[in-house]
Amino acid sequence: MSGILLSIVSFILVIGVLVTFHEYGHFWVARKLGVRVTRFSIGFGKPILRWRGKHNDTEYVLAQIPLGGYVKMLDERDEPVADEDLPYVFNRKPVLARMAITFAGPLFNFILAIFVYWLVFVIGIEGLKPVVGSIEPDSTAQQAGLQPGDHITAVNAVETANWDGIGLQLIEAVLDRDASVRISVRDEHLQEHVRTLNIRGLSPDLAKGNILLHTGIRPLLPTWPAIIESVVEGDPAAQAGLQTGDKVLSVAGEAVDDWRDWVQYLRARPGEQLQVQVLRDGQTRDISLHVGNKTDDSVSYGYIGAIARAPQAIPPELRSVLQYSPLTAVVPALEKTAQLSLLTLRMLGKMLVGEVSVKNISGPITIAQYAGQSASIGLVQFLAFIAIVSVSLGVLNLLPIPVLDGGHLMYYLIELLKGSPVTEKTQMLGQQIGVVMLAMLMILALYNDVMRLF
Repeated sequence: MSGILLSIVSFILVIGVLVTFHEYGHFWVARKLGVRVTRFSIGFGKPILRWRGKHNDTEYVLAQIPLGGYVKMLDERDEPVADEDLPYVFNRKPVLARMAITFAGPLFNFILAIFVYWLVFVIGIEGLKPVVGSIEPDSTAQQAGLQPGDHITAVNAVETANWDGIGLQLIEAVLDRDASVRISVRDEHLQEHVRTLNIRGLSPDLAKGNILLHTGIRPLLPTWPAIIESVVEGDPAAQAGLQTGDKVLSVAGEAVDDWRDWVQYLRARPGEQLQVQVLRDGQTRDISLHVGNKTDDSVSYGYIGAIARAPQAIPPELRSVLQYSPLTAVVPALEKTAQLSLLTLRMLGKMLVGEVSVKNISGPITIAQYAGQSASIGLVQFLAFIAIVSVSLGVLNLLPIPVLDGGHLMYYLIELLKGSPVTEKTQMLGQQIGVVMLAMLMILALYNDVMRLF
C-alpha cells in the first residue's frame, strides 16, 4: 500500500510542477505583452483554495482534479468587455503577440527540463559502468566480435558513460535507418578496439523491450540477492505465504544466488508447482509455490507478484558517475533536452506510419508508477523523470492538433499568411476534431496502462 501511496503522491507532485510551469509561461508572457489574466488555475473542477494577487486582478485557484490547469485571459469571444478594458484583451493583440503567448507554455516546459537536467548533471548521475557481462551465441554482438569484459566507451564516436546512453544512441541509429553502428571498447587488457555492430532489422519500439538486449549484449550486473521487499496482495507469492524480508535460498533443490536468475527461472515455468526454501528470521522454511501464468503477444511466462529488495549501493568497480561543474553542465543539459525532444518527435512520427507500436503510449497509471519508482530510487532519478515528462509535455503540446497549443499556433500561422483570422466556424470544427482525437488518445493510453497492469 505504501508503494501505491508513493506513486500517487509522486504523480501529483510531478504533474503539479509541470502544469504550473507550463501555465506560468502563458501567464508571464501574457502579462508582459499587456494582456489581462483573470484566472490562473492549477487543476480542474471545484476550487480548493483561491486568492487574488495584491497588485493585479488575477484570481489564483488550486482545484480538485490535479490533471492539468489553465490561464484565462480577458477575451471578447468569452464575455463582454468594457471599453476601458479593450486594450488588455487577448483577441485584439497582434497575431505575433498571440503566438508568443501560446508558444510560451511549451517553451517553459523545455526551460524547466533544461534547468532540471542542469541540476542533475551538477549533482551527478550514478549508474552502471557499461561493461559487457556476456554475449548471446549467434547474436549480432558475437558477430561484431564483442567480448565479455569489454568496456563500451562510445557509440558512433559519442561517449557513453552508462547503459542508458548506449541505449539512446542505438535507438537514434535505428531511427536513422543505419545498417550498423561503431562500438568503441576497451578490453580487459586495456586495449582499444572499434567493433561494427549490425543493427539492420532492429526496432526502436520500446514496447518490445530493451533494444540493447536484442543485439545479444548482456550487461555485467552486480549480484542482487533474492530478497523479497514486498508481495502483491492476491498474487501467487502472497497466496503461498512469502513475506517481506524472505531470502530465497533454493527452488526445486537448485541454489538461488541472484534475483535475476530467480526471475528467469520462474518466467520459464508458468503454471508449475515449485518447492521453495527461504530464510526468514534466521530460520529456513519450505514453501509450496504455484507459479502464475501471464501472456504477452501470445507468449506465456511465469510470475509470482513479488518485488525485489534493491541493493544498497553499486560496487565501486561497476559504478559510473556522470558529473559536471555548474558552468560546464549547461551544455549537456541543453543537448540532453534537445536530444529527447527530437527523439520524442521521431517516435511519434514512426507511430503514425506504423513502424512503432502505439503500445509505447503511456497514460496516467504508468506515469504514476514510474514517478513512484523513480522517487523511491532517489532524488536524481526523480528529477530526471520530471525532465523527461516535461520534454514530452512540451513536444505534445506543440503538435498541430486543435485544442492544444500547437493547434492554436497553426491557426495563428494561417492568419499571419492570409492576413485575416481563421473563421469561427472553422475553429469550432477544428476544436471538435481535436477533442475527439485527444479522447481517443487518452482511451488508448489508459488501455495500454491497464494491459501493462494485468
